[in-house]
Amino acid sequence: MTITPTIPTDTTAIITGGKRGIRPRTRRVEPIYYLFLLPTLVIFTLAITVPGVMGIFFSFTDSIGIGEWSFNGFTNYIAMFSDPAILQSYLFTFGFSIATVIVVNVVAFLLAVGLTSRIRFKTGLRTIFVIPMVISGIIIAYVFNFLFSNSIPAAGAATGIPWLQTSLLANPDLAWVAIVIVTAWQAVPGTLLIYIAGLLSVPGDVYEAASIDGASKTQQLTRITLPLVMGYVVINVILGFKGFLNAYDIIVGLTNGGPGTSTRSVAMTIIAGFNGGDYAYQMANATIFFIVAVLISLLQLSLTRGRNAL
Repeated sequence: MTITPTIPTDTTAIITGGKRGIRPRTRRVEPIYYLFLLPTLVIFTLAITVPGVMGIFFSFTDSIGIGEWSFNGFTNYIAMFSDPAILQSYLFTFGFSIATVIVVNVVAFLLAVGLTSRIRFKTGLRTIFVIPMVISGIIIAYVFNFLFSNSIPAAGAATGIPWLQTSLLANPDLAWVAIVIVTAWQAVPGTLLIYIAGLLSVPGDVYEAASIDGASKTQQLTRITLPLVMGYVVINVILGFKGFLNAYDIIVGLTNGGPGTSTRSVAMTIIAGFNGGDYAYQMANATIFFIVAVLISLLQLSLTRGRNAL
């Protein structure tokens, strides 16, 4: 009796050099998927790509946003690199972003360690700690503006503490501290959730083995936890830094760029220029800022490529 082998209909046999390999058929993409993608692609192109290309084009002109214009080459770009107001905004934005990234990641990581340990009501505490993430930034800013301007000085006067009697928002040297505090208060929950996910992915057997070997809690944190969640740390640092570079609403609600222009971010400078008739000039500023964001994104890709943690 002869048995004829059957070849599966969903594969193709390839005979090469006396060896048989099976190559799966590539799945055909249904045209309906492209149809569903088309509206999103059109909206994104009209709302993001086209205005962006137009903005870069007008950055090489003397346009004020309306009316006639003419090309002036790289005049706007050359002028902005010697403009003290723009240089100050970049200095503040980068300094504020670095300080806030450090505060947010340190606080979020320590909270994540506490909320993943064996404590009671940790589920409820996680819910409480993520509440600031769902509140509008401008609302948070106005609430803290009232606290810094009225409640804290009143408490300082009642307790006789001199340094509390003056609002931080009125001090050009310390106003940035208030902005860092409020921004961190809103940003910690999102970073916290990522750290919790990272800590929960660490096998418990690792800590049990370390405990048997006599490792203290501090040693477990520095020599086991941190190395194993380093991929999450990199992600939080890069994403946080990119997000803080675009700071706008909280700064507007707290100081509106003051006192003077000491807390004016790059985003505020660009928008103020649009309203003041410096459209082409600030479009050059926005183009440079866009290039900076792209470089940071490329840095993020290079740092996170190949990491298995995420």
